[in-house]
Amino acid sequence: MDVAIAVYQARREQVLAQLGETGVAVVFAAPERVRSNDTEYPYRPDSYLHYLTGFPEPGAMLLLDGRTRSSTLFCRNKDELHEIWNGFRYGPAAAKEAFGVDAAGSMDDWQSSFQAALPGHTQLYALWGRYPQHDTEIMAIWHEVRNMAAYRAAHGSTIAPTGLIDFSAILDGMRLVKDASEQALMRAAAEISAQAHIRAMQTTRVGQFEYQVEGEILHAFMQRGARSPSYNSIVAGGKNACCLHYVANGSALRDGDLLLIDAGAEYQMYAGDITRTFPVNGRFSAAQKAVYDVVLAVNEQSIAAIRPGADWQLISQAAVRLLTEGLVDLGLLHGRVDDNIETQTYRRFYMHGLGHWLGLDVHDVGGRFDAQGQAIMLAPGMVTTVEPGLYIAAAADIPTDFHNIGIRIEDNVLVTSTGHEVLTRSVPKSTAEIEALMLAR
Repeated sequence: MDVAIAVYQARREQVLAQLGETGVAVVFAAPERVRSNDTEYPYRPDSYLHYLTGFPEPGAMLLLDGRTRSSTLFCRNKDELHEIWNGFRYGPAAAKEAFGVDAAGSMDDWQSSFQAALPGHTQLYALWGRYPQHDTEIMAIWHEVRNMAAYRAAHGSTIAPTGLIDFSAILDGMRLVKDASEQALMRAAAEISAQAHIRAMQTTRVGQFEYQVEGEILHAFMQRGARSPSYNSIVAGGKNACCLHYVANGSALRDGDLLLIDAGAEYQMYAGDITRTFPVNGRFSAAQKAVYDVVLAVNEQSIAAIRPGADWQLISQAAVRLLTEGLVDLGLLHGRVDDNIETQTYRRFYMHGLGHWLGLDVHDVGGRFDAQGQAIMLAPGMVTTVEPGLYIAAAADIPTDFHNIGIRIEDNVLVTSTGHEVLTRSVPKSTAEIEALMLAR
């Protein structure tokens, strides 16, 4: 499911139009990361550079010149000896052809080319702070060009950037709305993730260790073409589910406990992100089902509210009210629902938000508010998670039947022109569906 080079070219053209005559921008590849001694973690390209080029290698930089409306990709040179040991490199000549940029050059020359490009522009865009080592290099070159400009200004010959601007101000808004090619990849990532969760439900047994279930999930990812998870998988049995970011995945699964799995596949750089919670032995207890049904109702009603023009803040507030009503009905909170919301007593059991953007990053860019602090309304092409949860740790004031019940139900939802599409709909979600699947093992 390769993305056409024309898609990346169109994105660059959109950026160049926003840079205008006065802007120049740079984006660097992610560095390789050492795992131990002389071995590295599997390389993952920078999401921004990938979004603009699709280029997969480290040691690269993209230079966008608004005045000339041109893009130049700098990358590592061809190196036959290196390729024998570590695999294929494009090199500048092949990279220009393969990725449809206007020009390509050696990464050895990026600094001189960048310096030559700065004069004549008044705005320099970069992803400041993302890779600090490059910030230092950019600033040194910018400072040199500014000094030259100050000297030559007396002769009226040079202009240099006076504005240093965060490039994400342009890119994040673009990335927030997924185009057709991105939507296709995200459907694939979601379905691969969904099948992994189904496999986990089918293979989980009392007495297994959490990491064995994680192994089943990873197996399902790779069998369907996703080489890695999009984040560290959470496989949390019993009380471990009350730790929101539990990733140790080392405990034995006990009869009578719930198992919360928060896991998603990364497919061609795009993230899936699903959470399901199910009984290790295949049967919900009465207390587990009561809590589960509260969370499920909030998940379903929140998804139903997603449509173009909807306000995510209002959807989130409605979710808080529904969860709080459920906690009062369960006897875990007492008093008026409004009072519990005002004093935030519900946060003892629900301490995170309703969801986040999803895309190239599992917690994707874009934010929920614009530069003026106004809420961003949902629009076609946006993809959000919907993930209400309740986490009831053991405590003296909590009835024993509710001890260590941690439940989260998370789906990936695409906003469409007419409403929404649940990308993760393949995974069973009701208690009856889950029990039927597990008891058929």
